Amino acid sequence: MKVKDIFKDWKVIVLLIFLFIAYLTINPQFGGNEGVTIRSVGFNSSAAQAGVPNPSADLTPLQKEKIISIKNKPVNNEEDYYQILSTLQANRSVKVVTNKFTYTLLTSSEDPTDLGLRIYNAPTSNLRKGLDLEGGTRVLLKPVEEISEEDLDSTIRSIKERLNVYGLSDLVVRPAVDLAGAQFIVIEIAGVTEDEVRELIAQQGKFEARIGNETVFFGGKKDITYVCRSSQCSGVGLQQPCATSGSQSLCFFSFSITLTQEAAERQAAITDKLTVLSEQGSNYLSEDLDLILDDRQVDSLRIGAELKGRATTQIQISGSGSGATQEDAYLSAEEQMKKLQTIIITGSLPVKLDIVKLDTVSPSLGKEFLDNILLVGLLVIIVVVGVVLIRYKNMKIVIPMVATLLSEMVLILGFAALFKSNLDLPSIAGVIVVAGTGVDHLIIITDETLKGGNFQTWAQKIKSAMTIVFGAYFTTLVGMLPLFWAGAGLLKGFALTTIVGISFGVLIARPAYASVIEKMLK
Repeated sequence: MKVKDIFKDWKVIVLLIFLFIAYLTINPQFGGNEGVTIRSVGFNSSAAQAGVPNPSADLTPLQKEKIISIKNKPVNNEEDYYQILSTLQANRSVKVVTNKFTYTLLTSSEDPTDLGLRIYNAPTSNLRKGLDLEGGTRVLLKPVEEISEEDLDSTIRSIKERLNVYGLSDLVVRPAVDLAGAQFIVIEIAGVTEDEVRELIAQQGKFEARIGNETVFFGGKKDITYVCRSSQCSGVGLQQPCATSGSQSLCFFSFSITLTQEAAERQAAITDKLTVLSEQGSNYLSEDLDLILDDRQVDSLRIGAELKGRATTQIQISGSGSGATQEDAYLSAEEQMKKLQTIIITGSLPVKLDIVKLDTVSPSLGKEFLDNILLVGLLVIIVVVGVVLIRYKNMKIVIPMVATLLSEMVLILGFAALFKSNLDLPSIAGVIVVAGTGVDHLIIITDETLKGGNFQTWAQKIKSAMTIVFGAYFTTLVGMLPLFWAGAGLLKGFALTTIVGISFGVLIARPAYASVIEKMLK
């Protein structure tokens, strides 16, 4: 038998085609991974004002924008990026070159080293590492009451929009149910800590502006067409400087919004019924504009007499933040402003949510997990090769068996890259299960081929082996299906990886192995 005869078998050809497609899916480009990839862009930041787009969560890792140089200095990794940022000065223009565009940024006067970009070392493939391996936060939310599928979908869309507006785009938001039928929402956000997202996703975010007991407008696109987030009409200290009150410092923020014509006319109808009061030489209406967030008043604004009965679409929103020092107060005011802007833009969630579980994994711990997994994987391959070699004492069996197992791993990774599935610890556990069942099935095929009676033809031997393999496959398949819903779907990665892996193995890789063994031992 010649080696080229093996590659003429149609089952082997099918396997090679699938391996080629999987490789192109995992790594469609050739070259290095110099530069740093933009994970997200903070709104109202220097980068956002320069037009740097927030990367879509639908993009593959290799499709995301990479920073190549800053101030004509090459950026090869995170260390280079932060080293260059440490040299930036306030209120200076900075040229940032990416693999897609060239931007001119203006550094901030408060912190010139913060361009508003979250970055990470440029990836070498389209494989997405889950939070267990990359670090980040996973949140499990539960509606306080049962809601319809339509409301659940609307809630998920609102959460995605809210997190994207807040500058978090590398995320997964998906529905889940447990075996009892309870509804959940699972959120996975890479590269952030729980403090950055806890309040933003836990609160319903119901915003409304009232005059007396009447609502003038609600947060969201129905009543608000534009929310300013640029430095020209949004910021801390634009109208009133920071001040000290006792032992606390106070800083004040303000930003403008544009109402729809319907909301403006509603405001005109309400203010037309108010009376005009004169205070310290200025004329105001008898009622204030109260800003209510989640049924709690966050600020109260005086209404000038000139707005009485007038359908104006331009409104100025203001508020404050406090802290032990002026710097703390400034940061608090800025945080409150960003949160309020986000909720006004996205509107309230259709239902109130409770945080059931919140986990955070540090990037360093995730890297340690990955290193350990790679080491264990290498040891598993060595042990499998040793056991098979001792069992059969024939390299003609060992080499195809190991090659088949590795091909199944490549097919699983290609599927994960194609369908943008995250590789986390449950998924890795699924890969291990696939490898284990793979070894079992390949040994069954080998034993049936070697030990079948003389009265059997080679075709009968292979058919007998594959009958056993398919029986074991369907048993495993049925056992994995309940795990899609167990634990509110947190084991879905394990179940999906296992099902995909054994399906590729049984339908593509293991039949090819049977053909190879037949030709090599015949």
